[in-house]
Amino acid sequence: MKIDGVNHSNYHPYKHAADGNVPKQGAQRKDHLEISTQAKQLQQKPPVAIEREQKVERIKNEIESGQYRVDAQETAKKFYEFWMKK
Repeated sequence: MKIDGVNHSNYHPYKHAADGNVPKQGAQRKDHLEISTQAKQLQQKPPVAIEREQKVERIKNEIESGQYRVDAQETAKKFYEFWMKK
């Protein structure tokens, strides 16, 4: 079997230039962007993230004012539950 060249599909990448289908120099094409409604929804923060941000802000304020207290019993309980799952 004989194969000539690499363009087996008769596709010529520079053919459109020879046909004159290339935009003239100086002609500007403007970019256009559309964001789907689904993508817009994904960009919004879920309620859980908002609640977490509020909780973090509350804890930051408590730490800065010196009112934040760590419950050692609760912390130890959470560590125990975490390590016993594995």
